[in-house]
Amino acid sequence: MNTMTPTVYIVDDDPAVLDALALLITAQGMRALTFSSGQSFLDHCQPSEIGCAVLDIRMPHITGLALQDMMIERGITIPLVFITGHGDVEQCRRAFKNGAIDFLTKPVDQMRLVESLRRAIRLSIRQHSQEVETQEVLSRLARISGREREVLEGVAAGLSSKEIARELDLSPRTVEVHRANLFNKLDVTSLADLIRFYLKALEATGMKHNADDMSNNR
Repeated sequence: MNTMTPTVYIVDDDPAVLDALALLITAQGMRALTFSSGQSFLDHCQPSEIGCAVLDIRMPHITGLALQDMMIERGITIPLVFITGHGDVEQCRRAFKNGAIDFLTKPVDQMRLVESLRRAIRLSIRQHSQEVETQEVLSRLARISGREREVLEGVAAGLSSKEIARELDLSPRTVEVHRANLFNKLDVTSLADLIRFYLKALEATGMKHNADDMSNNR
């Protein structure tokens, strides 16, 4: 399977719609996978792939909007484009509120659909890149000890080694050792890189931001 080719999942209970959209999408150089129900889509969806999904609003058992809710609950974040033959303002509002890229009515304008899919793929690429970066940050963060993380917070607060030592009840020499370990374990070569990593770690983990508290206690 070529995971570098964007995948467009098409979910519709009308076989004719599935065939027509699959033909259109493959002609645009994307890979199309068709599903006649929301459950079959959930059973096969690979959220780690770069791609998006086209969902019909009205389907038996699991509607398009219900499927969107289930995806959110399962952490499936691929961008969505909705299509419907019986849409209304409330459905449209709900779809967009939950992050839909577009809401199109049948018969679908092919040019608009293609443009919406391209926007969705661009968003998926950005999401994928962010996820890869987050995993790299988490991997590097796992290399350091709890004490080294505290020293990292102090460095991020702009404290000197002596000030960090006083806050953590350590000797300045011990703090210097921890600082050196941080540069080595986190694979950074400058203070700016260390601070940049710290900010990325805060974003990636929701790590409690103690740096301001340490700075205020100076």
